[in-house]
Amino acid sequence: MRRGVSIAAVVTAVVLTASACGGSSSSDSSGKPKDPKDISGTITYWDTSDAATEAPTYKALVKQFEAKYPKIKVNYQNVPFTDVEQKFKSAAKSGKGAPDVVRTDVGLIAEYAELGYIAPLDGTPALKDTGDFNPVPMNTTKYKGKTYGVPSVTDTLGLLYNKKLLKRAGIAKTPTTWDEFIADSKTIKQKTGAFGTYLNPDSYFLLPLLYSNGADLADPAAKKITISGPAAVQALTTAKKINDEASMKVDFANAYQNMQTAFKNGKVAMLIQGPWSVSDDLTGTAFKGDEGNLGFAPVPAGAGGKAQSPTGGHDLTVYQGSTNLPASYLFTQFMTSTQSQIAIAKGTGTLPTRKSAYTSEVTADVKIAGFKPVLEQTARARVALPQVGSLFTPLAQNYVKILQGDESVKAGLDATAKQFQQLLPGYSLG
Repeated sequence: MRRGVSIAAVVTAVVLTASACGGSSSSDSSGKPKDPKDISGTITYWDTSDAATEAPTYKALVKQFEAKYPKIKVNYQNVPFTDVEQKFKSAAKSGKGAPDVVRTDVGLIAEYAELGYIAPLDGTPALKDTGDFNPVPMNTTKYKGKTYGVPSVTDTLGLLYNKKLLKRAGIAKTPTTWDEFIADSKTIKQKTGAFGTYLNPDSYFLLPLLYSNGADLADPAAKKITISGPAAVQALTTAKKINDEASMKVDFANAYQNMQTAFKNGKVAMLIQGPWSVSDDLTGTAFKGDEGNLGFAPVPAGAGGKAQSPTGGHDLTVYQGSTNLPASYLFTQFMTSTQSQIAIAKGTGTLPTRKSAYTSEVTADVKIAGFKPVLEQTARARVALPQVGSLFTPLAQNYVKILQGDESVKAGLDATAKQFQQLLPGYSLG
């Protein structure tokens, strides 16, 4: 589990800051910005995209960058997404082997910034035409009033559904509240034999229920842990009701795989899912050769009256200790430009973060077209805490116990809150 900032980390951050200050500058001796064509040197880029299906698109963009700026050489390295966090933190802490630019999960921005491993980008060439970015992914780059990343690709959770099953059940529109979601699920089961949904017991997929009930994991401004408050209890009570009354029986050992199989083969009508699942969905008997049967809608709203879902995706970040910051800024700018984002969307099927990148060619992709309005209507950044990733582990453990009936909702959330206190020193129970 990730803990708070250690003394060693603080010392490292100071060293890295000093190192960064001693590196190259993006200005000449008179203080005027350098001409980008005059910037030279070598930088290393860690790309975490899928090596087989996505990396070729990023490699092609690297070649285009080098052709545009021939004095800069990019050392491209594909690092598995599952390995990059520990690998980067180890390299940044030691000051040896860290990349100049790294593709970073949005949930890690606060932690990397707190540790001093990534550079603030405000006022640098890395941030260009920021008004063109969708404000939702742009919010993932912020920590304590500074900008530490540039949005590259984004995603969120929405409601995927089988149009034919809903039509057979006589349901004319998708549910807009969790109560409707449960009621529609029962109707679908009664009239079609298919299950209404399959509840994903992973804690990340619990966030739409928490958010839509006005709950969250913690409140950094008040330094309070809020996961056991009344709004969270209400959210988990609803989740338990979905599990007990609306969901296909959950196999907790293989929940994700079984959920996907059931949905894409027409045994489940509705899922809370992300755009990453669509390619797999379209291979199933319910949608293969009939992709128009796959529907997209926002997640339902809760007692808070507003449908909300977490923002995912990746931002490009610059290593604080880079010895070639000017080239790193320029590369980050290029890779997040409108044209680069169009190329990435067309090559990988991921959602762009720039509004201008949603061209007719890009939105010809069914999942991009389907999730674009969902992102704009319901997505919100996760709470900006360095420990946010670690909080999901105790929440997931107690969430499963609640769903299985081994803990009451209140007891499970109280236990979660106490575990959160170990990860959030100085926070009180809200």
